Amino acid sequence: MRKASIIKIGRNLQAIRKSNGYTQEKLAEKVEVSVRYISDIEQDRAKPSYEVLVRICNLFEVTLDEIFSEYLKVRENKSLEYSLAGYNKLSKADKNTIDHLITYFNKK
Repeated sequence: MRKASIIKIGRNLQAIRKSNGYTQEKLAEKVEVSVRYISDIEQDRAKPSYEVLVRICNLFEVTLDEIFSEYLKVRENKSLEYSLAGYNKLSKADKNTIDHLITYFNKK
């Protein structure tokens, strides 16, 4: 486990944001902060407040352990979850396409 003073979560938050199809502007609007603040968080120039972290977690339906996963002793590989986080928001046709692709690649 890393020291608390060097915890950097910007990359994780950016991955979560992008996997949900959000721009920094849209995220800033939804969690009621400035775009600059979101940018600073993602570049690890600023640390988000607890309130902002909770708003982000609720917005994207993720837990804090997903954001801090690389710093926790008990962790799982969350990259797949980040990639699929927006799946439920897709149209039925897009979901069917993804399901067919998964079936196709699993047969190979």
